[in-house]
Amino acid sequence: MNPNDLDFDLLLTPGAWTALWPMITIALGLMMLLAAEVVSSLRPFRSIFFLATLGVAALFELRILAGPESLTDTGGIVLGGALVADATSAVWGLIFLIGTALAFSYSTAYYSGSEARYKDEHDILMLTCPLGMMMMAGAQDLVVFFLGLELLSIPLYILAAYKRSDSKSVEAGLKYFLLGAFSSALFVYGSALLYAELGSVSFGGAAAALAENEMGSLAMTGVGLIVASILFKISVFPFHVWVPDVYQGSPTPVTALMATGTKAAAIAFLLNAFFLLPSSAANLIAVLGIVTMAAGYFGALVQDDLKRMLAYSGIASAGTVILVIAGALANPESLDAARTAALYYIGAYVFTITGAFGLIALFERDGQRFTRLTSLAGLATKRPAMAAAMTIFVLSLGGIPATGGFLGKWFVFSVLVNANMIGFAVIGAVLSVIALAFYLRIVITMWMLPADEAHPIPGADRPLIAGVATAVCVAGVILTGILPGLFI
Repeated sequence: MNPNDLDFDLLLTPGAWTALWPMITIALGLMMLLAAEVVSSLRPFRSIFFLATLGVAALFELRILAGPESLTDTGGIVLGGALVADATSAVWGLIFLIGTALAFSYSTAYYSGSEARYKDEHDILMLTCPLGMMMMAGAQDLVVFFLGLELLSIPLYILAAYKRSDSKSVEAGLKYFLLGAFSSALFVYGSALLYAELGSVSFGGAAAALAENEMGSLAMTGVGLIVASILFKISVFPFHVWVPDVYQGSPTPVTALMATGTKAAAIAFLLNAFFLLPSSAANLIAVLGIVTMAAGYFGALVQDDLKRMLAYSGIASAGTVILVIAGALANPESLDAARTAALYYIGAYVFTITGAFGLIALFERDGQRFTRLTSLAGLATKRPAMAAAMTIFVLSLGGIPATGGFLGKWFVFSVLVNANMIGFAVIGAVLSVIALAFYLRIVITMWMLPADEAHPIPGADRPLIAGVATAVCVAGVILTGILPGLFI
């Protein structure tokens, strides 16, 4: 298409502006943070700018969630079919904004020394991440998704290596960059193959082409490469080996954002591009999900470092949430239920894993040795509130009833049951029970083992904003566990 032939009046409709305002808000917030870096009188207000930007963007997402007439007339499809803004994308957006706000809250007092001098750059990079996530979740075009993917990935590469004085952080950033670049190359190559056969990179154009002809080998190869790239971002077996090293080496607040945002945005894309996946792939994806769960849970059993333990737990969670794709492929009528299950699981997971990593960030401020499991011995005696919060997060990860983690897994497994994939649901439930073996190790260490009086208990200095973030995470875990109707 000739750019001179584009009619921007038709593209930038009232519905398009409604859809774009959350992303425009973040872009304006980034400009405010850049201005605060230059104008010294604005620097004390950086945190306010950051959180206010996320808050205003959340209000615009709530407006989309309400279903304004300018969007419902087109089914939420805007910008000539390049982007969708409906209730589902709005909820994804809210999840991204909440996760970023919580990660930022824990980062405010995490850095020290020379790292704190460059906190302005850190905040700008972190605020860029939800912008990329929103583009990924709302993309109805492979090019738009790729732009969002890079807008998320490049800041995370830098943030992973942010602690330049720590060799593990630099190693984490380098590993994530090299593997992420390879993953992006797979996506681009797959998109090129798909375009070569279908003649379009938009979902609407691809769907129309597939309605006239069956998918050929070239397009199927392209879809395979695209899915492989997405599975890397979600950290599904066998694309999960980078996770423990990258999660352990990265700054802990960055790890929290990495563990939630990338999974959520990639799952949202797979659900949007669901029509590209053949129904025959249902069992294969289910097997990958189960194997990923097993790799994550059994890998966590032998870990003594809390960050590596939660990294393997994150791998298992990726395997759990990918099961909704298998269930939807086996029973296409359950696609809406699969979307609900994925949203609920990821929503509860954001509160759970961000809170857990946030507490570890508080421990790590006193020294990296406090990320070892043994350093939590006697925590309940000296820091009962922190021990209680960590216990709630751990029990939610283990899928104990009355927590968001339990209902999240229940919704996921119910999609499998409704798709007559009961065997996979049973295996997933059994693996979740096995996982309690290492989750309960954390609880036992905190509550039943005596403290070593020769060594201090971590987490003595707790910033107010981190305490508020922890309270929000605890409330989120409990409310998603006992009041599902409030969120559904």
